[in-house]
This record gives sequence, C-alpha cells and structure tokens, in this order.
Amino acid sequence: MTGDKATGVTMRIAVTGAAGRLGGRVVQLLADRADVDVVAMTRRRLPAESFPPQVEVAVADYADPAALRAALKGVDTLVFVSSDGPDARVLLHHRNVVAAVAAEGVGHVAALSSVDADAASPFCYAVVNRLTEDLLLASGVPCSFARASLYIEFFQAAWLTEARATGVLRLPAADGRVSLVARDDVARALAALAVGEPTGRHHDITGPESVDLAGIASITAEAWEIPVTYVDIPDDAYHAETAATGLDPWWLYAFSSMFASVREQRWDRVRNDYTQLTGRSPLALRDVLAAHG
Repeated sequence: MTGDKATGVTMRIAVTGAAGRLGGRVVQLLADRADVDVVAMTRRRLPAESFPPQVEVAVADYADPAALRAALKGVDTLVFVSSDGPDARVLLHHRNVVAAVAAEGVGHVAALSSVDADAASPFCYAVVNRLTEDLLLASGVPCSFARASLYIEFFQAAWLTEARATGVLRLPAADGRVSLVARDDVARALAALAVGEPTGRHHDITGPESVDLAGIASITAEAWEIPVTYVDIPDDAYHAETAATGLDPWWLYAFSSMFASVREQRWDRVRNDYTQLTGRSPLALRDVLAAHG
C-alpha cells in the first residue's frame, strides 16, 4: 500500500459497513498497520471474534444520526462504504453520514462510489453515488472517491454460477462492455486512499480489461473448463424470467437499470488508478474464477 501519511502519528480511521465483505476486508487491511487505530462501524453488535482484537467496534446504524456522530468522534478519516437497499433509503442514509462527518470535523472521507456515477445514468445506484459525491463535496470535508467498476464476485454469484450449471448466460446487455473488478482490489484502493492525503477527486478502480458479455462467457468457459454461451435477451424477457424466480421487485428493478447502463457502455473503462494507489496489478476475471473453480 502506498500513499501513507509520513507524520509518524497514529491515525484513527473508521470504516462504515464493516460487517460486509468489502468493509470487513478494508478493516483487515488497515488493522494490519501499526500506524492506524481502526473503528469498525456496524449496524448491529457482532461476536467479538468478527474482527481482529485490536479493532474497536462501534454500533451505528446509517439511520441513526446520533449513533453515527458518536462513532465518528475523534476520527481522522472515514472509509465510507455505501449503504444498501432501495435507492431513496440509501440516499437518506448517506445524507446522515455526511451530516455526521461534517458535525464531528472528520478530516478526510475516502468514499466508495462507482465508475458510472452520473445523475443521467439509468442505473439507480449510479444516481445515488453521484448525489452522494455532490453532498460530500458541498460539505467542505476533504474527500477522495474510489469509483469502482462492477465486482467480479457479484457477477459470479448473481449470474455466472447459474451459467455454469446451464451453459447459458442470458442477460439484457447487448454488446455492452464491462471492466469487472475484484472486490479485494476495491478494498485495497479504499485502504490506500484512507492512509493518504485527500486527493479531492475520483479514482476509477477497474479490472485490467473490458469485455462484452460474450467475452465474459468465453472467459468463464475457459476458467471453469465448461461450455458457456452468452445469449442477449430483451429487457422485458429478462424482467419476466427473473420475476418468475421470485426475486424481490426492488432488486429486479436495480439489476435491470444496471444492465441499461451497461448497454450504454457506461462501464467500458480501464484505468491504471488502482496500480498508482497500491503498486499492484488488478486481478483479472479469469484469475478470480480459476481461484474459485
């Protein structure tokens, strides 16, 4: 990890969403450093063994402004991992976090965002991410933004595992290209930003290549040594097929809006920001799939 503050003073860094896969990994990475005191912010009390023993745990739900302020007292830097659920609720949660950060005088926010952070995007969370960035910038708190691409692990769990069983990847992505990124690489980027000085800008955290869904199917087939073919389907067919599985209507809408943004080539981006931040090369889709074969 590069970009450390060369002050010799221990930093107090809080991490929201610390019980999740991404936030938990950021906590682990920061806890390994001798110059950082870590505060893991969680929505509910977890077993003591959930985090390394040196990590302080603060229970602070995104919906509880008083608890958020209490957790952020004396914090130098916040790693702001997004809330989840319906977009209106997420934005309310994010407003609460920004207000608490400003009220407690936190010196730096390293915030998770997305490559497609744009109020004009059809993707519901891209709109929330851009509005959250705007809220942070308007607050006057020094910020750094990690705009992550779509996670390999998310894509694998949501669609590639099923394609492994059926041999078919059926999605409404047309010829849209995506630079899938490993979740661990996003965690490392956030941790690197947290221990550095605020950059005041966004950093695109992407995988090493951008490919269309046919390419993703081909890489999946190669990594898992099975036949997988991509079949592009209309959005209404995706709605009907996915609704029949019993998926919650909110997530059906969220996924559908995400694929609308994929079709607009909003995720077709490869940058070297991750390497500049961490000194490492990003993991490729085939490597992650082969490791979890």
